[in-house]
Amino acid sequence: MSEHASERTTASLQESGVNHQTDGMRVGEGILQAARAFVQADLAAHADGHDWPHIERVTALGVEIAHRMGADPFIVELAALLHDVPDEKLNASLEAGMAKLHAWLDTQPLEASTRDTVVNIISTISYAGGQRPEVSSLEAQVVQDADRLDALGAIGIARAFSFGGSRGRQMYDPTLRPREQMTREEYRNGRSTTINHFYEKLFKLKDLMNTSYGKELAEERHAYMVQFVEQFKREWEGTDKDNI
Repeated sequence: MSEHASERTTASLQESGVNHQTDGMRVGEGILQAARAFVQADLAAHADGHDWPHIERVTALGVEIAHRMGADPFIVELAALLHDVPDEKLNASLEAGMAKLHAWLDTQPLEASTRDTVVNIISTISYAGGQRPEVSSLEAQVVQDADRLDALGAIGIARAFSFGGSRGRQMYDPTLRPREQMTREEYRNGRSTTINHFYEKLFKLKDLMNTSYGKELAEERHAYMVQFVEQFKREWEGTDKDNI
């Protein structure tokens, strides 16, 4: 981390009320270390794209965007680390996931305002079928952009097929058209295919980015995905041979 970034992180920890010393370690960094250990263990059994490497990528990119956009890097880093803990796809229910998140937060020396901010970010950044309102705080915008960027590009393609395969979803069915409007329940449980998922969600993310840097990165990753899906369909239909 650069000297300038380190100074800004220290300032953010002070604003969050966690920047005091204990046993030679800043409390804020202790919280972040505890979060990393907790999430890594919590996601150890998952290999469907919602795994520890996903969290690492989202967190690193979130902190980078935070520094570029002037957001609080401590809030962003903690929320990014924890953002999939209550995900209903990874828990018996959303309520069970939120209870798990709050149980862990209860063990940490966080100011109430900081805790509320982190929980609010985690509770509002999910796509959930595109039915949610825009997030308002800069920190929420940053974490949401970082999470959505990991659903784009080459990594996004790999994650889409990994998740679809883990749920027994077909790769493609030309007779099954992408859904235009969905409730949250339909988005989670309705019949679809992995290729349709690109149209139902992934291709829409580019225009939903919040920050200027997020938009910049999304453009290139989006274009790569469009080319992939076009090539996929040509190979599926056998029309790629026409160009040989």
